[in-house]
Amino acid sequence: MFPERFSNLPAYAFPRLRALLDHHQPGGDVVHMTIGEPKHKFPAWVTDVIAEHAEGFNRYPPNEGAPELLDAISDWIMQRYDVSVPESQIMALNGTREGLYNAAMALCPETKNGHRPVVLTPNPFYQVYAVAAISVGAEPVFVNTTAETGFLPDYAGLPADALDRTAIAYICTPSNPQGAVADRAYWSTLFALAEKHDFKIFADECYSEIYRTTPPVGALEMAAELGADPERVVVFHSLSKRSNLPGLRSGFVAGGPESIRRIRQLRAYSGAPLPLPLQMAAAKVWADEAHVVENRALYAEKFEAADDILSGVPGYVSPPAGFFLWLPVDKGEAAAMKAWTETGIRVLPGAYLSRDTEAGNPGEKFIRVALVAPKTEVQRALTTLRDCLYG
Repeated sequence: MFPERFSNLPAYAFPRLRALLDHHQPGGDVVHMTIGEPKHKFPAWVTDVIAEHAEGFNRYPPNEGAPELLDAISDWIMQRYDVSVPESQIMALNGTREGLYNAAMALCPETKNGHRPVVLTPNPFYQVYAVAAISVGAEPVFVNTTAETGFLPDYAGLPADALDRTAIAYICTPSNPQGAVADRAYWSTLFALAEKHDFKIFADECYSEIYRTTPPVGALEMAAELGADPERVVVFHSLSKRSNLPGLRSGFVAGGPESIRRIRQLRAYSGAPLPLPLQMAAAKVWADEAHVVENRALYAEKFEAADDILSGVPGYVSPPAGFFLWLPVDKGEAAAMKAWTETGIRVLPGAYLSRDTEAGNPGEKFIRVALVAPKTEVQRALTTLRDCLYG
């Protein structure tokens, strides 16, 4: 029987979208701009590395990750953030969704200051944040991210009693869906808040390498700069967006020694380590930056095109990072239906990524548009979408 605590979960975004649109005929050639699945080419040599190490499919992979992979990740963290993280404080993940969920299972206490713990999550949010909170018996608290808050959650504005019960605060930067980037001032405030109220920061940085001009500052970088307790922050990264390899399912979690020890211990019982040939490929991918630079340039070209096409749209914000547009509309569902039935372009209503709160649903008047297709297709689709919704 399905546990009662999961009974009020909303349908996942994409089944909701199918229920909304699929019984209507598209108004033109179908263009998918809903899911953040990269379409750029991944490095051609990835398949060669997998084939070279194919005998590894005959062995159980190491629980925490092969030494070659952990070493490559540690080197990448040093090169990217100038922070030394030993391999013992890193664990390879079978996609970051696994880590974002299991870290809460491993690290969230059963009570906080004698009360049910709180898990803070930005709103809109990646659905695993909320499900992880519910799974550990915590209370998920959804904090709206709006233009007024820089599209990042204002956790400092929460009541003290909620912060005193907080065990974990999820933060996604660059944010999905708005592409907002936490700067040093934001991180300093968040670390001070976490120290004052004794909670952990779970930093989802999966979009960190898709930026326009300035590399986003990272949580590990800020923790070192501020002299924070190493156990205060846990970070999550992935090859999915950085390297166009969502199917490789390679990510990592890094943090303080005790946090990673507990996460590794849970993985020993419940996780599914990446097969060794895939780990060997991932190690080489983490060690190569040339393809990342090329990938980033392709997205930059598409954002320049989007800025040109959508510059006259009231409320349009050109995101500094990520690969989504968060476009203002009168009502997200109606806009998605109009785009589909009149043009065949498929976009995601922003409300499907967020929850209703006392302050309203911050996604209700937005649609999310993924710029993952080739540039020419993106240009045609955005022009059509502009003329349909804003003409």
